[in-house]
Amino acid sequence: GFVVGHAGLYQALAMFAVAYFIIGMTVLSVCAIATNGALDAGGAYYMISRALGPEFGGSIGIMFFLANVCGSALYVLGLVEAVVDSFGIPPGQEVGTGVHVLPQSYWYELLYGTVLLALCLLVCLVGASIYAKATFLIFLIVAAVLGTILVSFFATRPLKVPIHLPNFNGTETDNGLFTGFSLNTLRDNLGGEYRVDYTTGQMMSFSSVFAVMFNGCTGIMAGSNMSGDLKRPSYSIPRGTISAVLFTYLVYNLLAFLMCATCNRILLQKDYGFLRDISIFPPLVTVGIYAATLSAAMSNLIGASRILYALARDDLFGRALALAKKTSASGNPVMAVILSWLVVQVVLFSGKLNTIASVVTTFFLLVYATVNLACLALEWASAPNFRPTFQYFTWHTCLLGIAGCCVMMFLISPVSASASLGFLLLLLLALHYLSPSSTWGYISQALIFHQVRKYLLMLDVRKDHVKFWRPQMLLMVQNPRGSARLIDFVNDLKKSGLYVLGHVELEDLDMLPSDPLQPQQDSWLSLVDKLNVKAFVSLTLAPSVRHGVRQLLFTSGLGGMRPNTLVLGFYDDEAPQDGLVRHPAFTSAREEVPLGFPPLRAPTAPKLLSAREYVGIVADALKMLRNVLLARQLESLDKAWELRRAASPPPTIHVWPVNLLRPDSARYADTCSLFLLQMACVLNMARAWRRARLRLFLCVEAGTMPHAQEEKLRQLLKDLRIQAEIQLVSWDAITCLHWQTCQGPPGGLAEEEEEEGVVNFPSNTTQVSDEYVCAANKLVLEQSPAPAVRFLYLPRPPADTSLYPLYLHQLELLTRGLGPTVLVHGVSAVTSTQL
Repeated sequence: GFVVGHAGLYQALAMFAVAYFIIGMTVLSVCAIATNGALDAGGAYYMISRALGPEFGGSIGIMFFLANVCGSALYVLGLVEAVVDSFGIPPGQEVGTGVHVLPQSYWYELLYGTVLLALCLLVCLVGASIYAKATFLIFLIVAAVLGTILVSFFATRPLKVPIHLPNFNGTETDNGLFTGFSLNTLRDNLGGEYRVDYTTGQMMSFSSVFAVMFNGCTGIMAGSNMSGDLKRPSYSIPRGTISAVLFTYLVYNLLAFLMCATCNRILLQKDYGFLRDISIFPPLVTVGIYAATLSAAMSNLIGASRILYALARDDLFGRALALAKKTSASGNPVMAVILSWLVVQVVLFSGKLNTIASVVTTFFLLVYATVNLACLALEWASAPNFRPTFQYFTWHTCLLGIAGCCVMMFLISPVSASASLGFLLLLLLALHYLSPSSTWGYISQALIFHQVRKYLLMLDVRKDHVKFWRPQMLLMVQNPRGSARLIDFVNDLKKSGLYVLGHVELEDLDMLPSDPLQPQQDSWLSLVDKLNVKAFVSLTLAPSVRHGVRQLLFTSGLGGMRPNTLVLGFYDDEAPQDGLVRHPAFTSAREEVPLGFPPLRAPTAPKLLSAREYVGIVADALKMLRNVLLARQLESLDKAWELRRAASPPPTIHVWPVNLLRPDSARYADTCSLFLLQMACVLNMARAWRRARLRLFLCVEAGTMPHAQEEKLRQLLKDLRIQAEIQLVSWDAITCLHWQTCQGPPGGLAEEEEEEGVVNFPSNTTQVSDEYVCAANKLVLEQSPAPAVRFLYLPRPPADTSLYPLYLHQLELLTRGLGPTVLVHGVSAVTSTQL
């Protein structure tokens, strides 16, 4: 009567259509999720949390709990209004007459609500079985009342219904009319005519009336809330919910038409209990109203308690809900029931039904939207295990349900909708950072997989362009205990590119009962999390380290995301140091160093690979057109200290883009030198290294016009948009040592050597003396102030494999005592001067 009286028949039917459209879409999602696996206690909370993960599940669980709590309070207040209408002392009278004996005031009505809520509490404390019996009895009563009301519309003759309304001077009496079936009455009630609600004194509107009406439709979740108490929830929830929705929709529409055709506007707007006055048996209508509202109040109370119990059992809120876990001997969550009752009691202080209607509706709409979102996510993830036996849904129905819920939320009350979403966001953030990890499975992972696969297929390597080149690193790690700072350093070098931590286990799978790498995977992933690096982990079995690195270079990555740069630690005789013990991520007393990694190699123990094999790995990578970085003494790099030290002077990065082992072919614009410049620039662009300054060293000889060379290099840096300080270094004394050991003068090299694209030759390795290399090392070392890190040119290994040990010996001499140093060799063009 309230809805039809204010909105008219047309708008009332539209409200029912909109409400049941939203509810229908949500019911399809509920049925799909409910038939996709075993359900436990918690209803919608259980469905959402197991589909969307603990953050969404926990936050929506709290919202759904509050919605049920407020809904229970709303129905109790509605029952109080009905009791007061039937037995309250009329306004303006001090003494009641006949059955009108109940005093009316805010505190008396709060008392009546408390008593009725206590009755609901007693039923819920006994358990779900007595509640089910009580609701079935109430269903029979309501069905009988409904039949009586339908008969009354036809059997009752036209009559006047006196209406007593309170005003400032006492009471005001008006007369409503029951006209029987009348075309004039129907015509008068077709359009809307919103007026002041006599119970609250507030002006009604479409949104406020819809908010009150929608609360009569929220019982669709009553069955799913009892999922933990049903024998076959996957069978009962779809059938019971769909039957209830169809039945109530038909009844609401039928009653709206009958009321509009038989009752005038005054009766509908000013007497919400007019059905008693027109009934052929008025006491039965009163009993039906009481039974229906009492059943709804109990349904919401027991639903709230089951949600609270499920939240407590999942430990999402820790000790805050620990009390709600306690159950009776029969398994009834009595403490959750009592806690829910206390919260409902607090909500009862709001006093009037229509006051909290918009809040309750907003909460329910938000929950319904999230149920649809959960089903939509499961459908879009296309996981093979999402196989609901209920097939009458698509992603379109889920999307329509979400859109309908969101639109109606903001139409009903923009303030309540915004506040609810803000509260939901706060809960999401709190649970994301504070809740423990769960084993339920995260739909986000399935959705990410689905999208990543799609975009990887779209990432076409044939469309690569040097403008958009970025380093994609494969860092080979023997034992993370000795490589923590190197892992962190390479993370700064990747510039949002692919970063893979590779490890080779020297085993033969034929001789093993199972794969030994699977147990190690978790330790590596935990290490990545603790070090806070954005890296993947790739482990492999191989008979030798060289074969394992080849495997990883061939197979790591996917599609257009494959490593283009190999990073190795330096091969020397230094004893490895345990960097994890000193790393900031593990210095807290609460953190323990991962135990999944073996102890470091003892200084006297043999190495896993020889010098020849190590250089072979470098040669293999270059043959496979991978850039190579060799990192020496990076474990001595205290990045935090280097970047925290006094701002004047700031830390520096020294860059030597010339091949110090080949002074006869010194060039600054070859592919390798440009790649070295690019890597130094990439490091300087990392957030942690932005304060550092690049210092580029230009090696000059007497009589070669050094200023012209400097200007040419400065123009190159300008074209490449690299900000660096250029420092001229005279190396005549160094090059003289080189020419003394060569067989001929500087110009005596064969022409084919000069024209060759590579920058190292078998003959050159033997021509470079240790004296020259030590002098070059001293030249680099003398440049002050000492930098945080140095970038040096890495020559190509000799073609003659017998010279590999000599080549490695020269690299060791060149970098001895330099501190953190990165030797760089690039094989691909990585710089661009174009837009």
